[in-house]
This record gives sequence, structure tokens and C-alpha cells, in this order.
Amino acid sequence: MSDLSVLAWVALAVGAAVIGLSKAALPGAATLAVALFAAVLPARQSTGTILLLLIVGDVFALLAYRRHADLRTLLRLAPAVVVGLIGGAVFLAFASDAWVRRMIAVILLAVVAVTLLRRWRGHEPGTGPRAHRVAAAVYGSLGGFTTMVANAAGPVMSMYFIAGRFPVKAFLGTTAWFFAIVNVTKLPFSIFLGLITPQGVLIDLILVPVVVAAALFGRWIAGRISQQLFERIVIALTVIGAVYLLF
Repeated sequence: MSDLSVLAWVALAVGAAVIGLSKAALPGAATLAVALFAAVLPARQSTGTILLLLIVGDVFALLAYRRHADLRTLLRLAPAVVVGLIGGAVFLAFASDAWVRRMIAVILLAVVAVTLLRRWRGHEPGTGPRAHRVAAAVYGSLGGFTTMVANAAGPVMSMYFIAGRFPVKAFLGTTAWFFAIVNVTKLPFSIFLGLITPQGVLIDLILVPVVVAAALFGRWIAGRISQQLFERIVIALTVIGAVYLLF
């Protein structure tokens, strides 16, 4: 911790604030926090450090939206998510810190690219039971892998829920339960792989008040800020952060 500069602490604080906002009002925005943490901390340690802050944010999301979840959707996603989590854990067990940084960068860029492409093309998902099963398998496994390796499943799962045309409250409630369950499930993997360190826990203790304050502020500003403008800013900063990690 003593090696962190003032600028590094500012970046971590901004990342923690983004986590609080993403959980309370702007799902998917946490990819910016992933880039900031990975730019400041060793890549593997950043994954474990940010996980604990995400769980704190999950508590606020559940308090606000816990009654609006679509449980059938969560059950449909569960098998594929488990496969993705295991695949991500295996990758982390053998990958070097440099490879984890590159993978985080590639995942962030890929998620942004797919998001923008789908919006530009106005993609309409298929319908019917088979289409739902295929979508759940693809998005669930990718979401499990990206959340295990980089805590970057927010945009992936947001696209899945948007494609399903979830009402706003059902979207927020299902997302809240999904990430709360997944993030707690990741804890044993992260501890076993050495991703959660004493130094990381100390950093989290310092940043928890920032997450809490940002989550409360997020509840207040929900509906008062232009979603389109915020998304553009987050996407731009995420791309910059990902390119920095890649090179």
C-alpha cells in the first residue's frame, strides 16, 4: 500500500465510486472500474480486490431491487455460468500476471465492440425455447468466464437481459441477484488462487465508504442523468483503460 502514489489512490477511489453507481443505477458501468484497478494493481490481485467491493455493492442492489427478480431466468443461466466460472478459474491457475492483464484488456475491448455493434445493427434476438436455451448457454458461459477472470460480466449480462426485453425493475432485480450469487460463488475460487491478499483487503476497507456513498448517490440520481451520455463516457474511458492494459 505504501507503494501506491496519490494518483493511484485517486484512480482506485474513482473505480470504487463507479462500482457503487453501477450497482445502484447504471448496470454494466463497472467495466471502467475493472480497467482502473488493473492499471494500478497487479492484474491478479486487482481481480480479487475489486471482487470484495463488488459484493459490498451487491448488498445495496439487493436492498433496492431484490423483489423484482425473474427466478426462471436465473435458473436457466446457472449451468452455463458454472461452466464459465470453472473455465475462468483454470485459466487463472495457469496464467501469468501479464497474460491476465492482456486477457482483461481483450475482454473489455471485445465486450465494448459487441455492445456497439449490436446497437448499431439494431439486433433482434431470436425467439422460442431453443433460442432462449442457446442464448442462455452462450451468454451464461461467457459471463461466467469474464466475471471469474476480470469481473467484467456486467456488459455481457446486460446485453442478455436487454435482448430479453426485461422491464426496468425486472432487469435491475434479476441483475442484482445474478451478480450477488455469482460474486459470492467466486470467493472460494479467488481465495484458493491467491487473488485475495491481506494488502487487497486493507485497500478494500479504505474504499468501502466510497462504494457506499456512490451507491446512495446512485439511488438519488437514477432517472435524473442522461443514460446515453453516461454510457458514452463509460465506453470511451473503458476503451482507453483497456488499450493501456494491452500495451
